[in-house]
Amino acid sequence: MKKQIIAALISVSLFGSSMAFAAPATQATQSTSNSSADEEALIGVGSGIVLGAVVAGPVGAIIGAFTGGMIGQTVANDSEIKQQQATLAEQESRMMALKQQNEALLTVQQEYQEAKVELAQLRQHQGTRLEELALGLNVQFKTGSSTVEPHFQSLLNEVADAMAISPQLKLDLTGYADRRGDSSYNQALSEQRVAEVRSYLVSRGVDEARLDAKAYGASAPVKDEQSFENDFFDRRVTIKLLPGDTALASN
Repeated sequence: MKKQIIAALISVSLFGSSMAFAAPATQATQSTSNSSADEEALIGVGSGIVLGAVVAGPVGAIIGAFTGGMIGQTVANDSEIKQQQATLAEQESRMMALKQQNEALLTVQQEYQEAKVELAQLRQHQGTRLEELALGLNVQFKTGSSTVEPHFQSLLNEVADAMAISPQLKLDLTGYADRRGDSSYNQALSEQRVAEVRSYLVSRGVDEARLDAKAYGASAPVKDEQSFENDFFDRRVTIKLLPGDTALASN
């Protein structure tokens, strides 16, 4: 009984201190009529506190304090959980963006690999075509002429295209003339013919350093017997495939 009375006195004392501390702030911010209403409300609250202390005693006060602390901790935990949920949502959004970027990167890598395969196949095809052209390609000329005719220009275009994707290859260009006329004229004409073929290839983008050119005039006929038909085949520039190392050794 004494403990309950002591608890009640302590509560009243604490309540009185709270009233004394709160009164100035209340008077500064509210009107006189509102002040009287607040005082009545505070008296009711104070009476409830005293009654709770009398009924429950010190143990009830301790339990109330513990319960209040638990409620405060719960509120704090809820706030932290909401903050963590917001953080997780942001991280999930970033992970989704990274996933999309990775998928796009994988698509680009796949397209790149497919392009590499296609390029390798194209190079192989062009290399085969270049070998076919170089092994059997002769640019023929009219009598006394060094002009590259349109039909042979289309063949030289194919050679230039194949050379563009086979940078390690070189070409050997060799000019000839038929046996009509004197040897000095034929030599000069064969040199002019090979120069025209070389110039045409360069105009199509072939590096001049990849073209090895020489001329022999009428000194190397296709056949020993001279005839109109044989003379036609003697007026030529032959094109042969020359791998890079072979061309270096030849030079």
